[in-house]
Amino acid sequence: MQFDLTLIDWFASVNHFMTQGGPILYWLAAVVMLCWLCVMERLLFLYGYFPALQRALLTRWAAREEQGSWHAQAIRAGWLLQAKQALQQNLNFLKVLVAVCPMLGLLGTVTGMISVFDVMATLGSSEPKLMAAGISLATLPTMAGMVAALAGMFAHARLTKSCDRRYSRLEKLLRPSMNKEYV
Repeated sequence: MQFDLTLIDWFASVNHFMTQGGPILYWLAAVVMLCWLCVMERLLFLYGYFPALQRALLTRWAAREEQGSWHAQAIRAGWLLQAKQALQQNLNFLKVLVAVCPMLGLLGTVTGMISVFDVMATLGSSEPKLMAAGISLATLPTMAGMVAALAGMFAHARLTKSCDRRYSRLEKLLRPSMNKEYV
């Protein structure tokens, strides 16, 4: 019962925040959800699919009779390129989504300020309560966009570093002299 009340309170708080921030916050929420879906996809790839891909490549490499010829090195380079492309997939898209978040916040600021100036032009500056709604429209999307961008930048940086580390490790494991030890 306590959980249900807390969940209802949480939804009411989010709904109140979204109402105060205006329609830009809904667009920002959609971008943030897409951003975190990309992060989840990358995490599933890194911890679910990539280890199996790495084992398969190492097994195929270990099964090769000769590993020092130009042909074998070309095959190795091709496998590494495919692995690198798979590791870096969607990272640039994630980076673009992170860059869009502050821009949406800025758009919210502009629309909120237009709302404030519209209220001031029609009613004068004697109604601070009406101006407060426009100021909320101006500040909340900016804050939400910055917070979303900071979290997204952190996630992107960690994922990029993790992908680079896995690629370097795979590159070392596929060297002719080291591959027999790790398979």
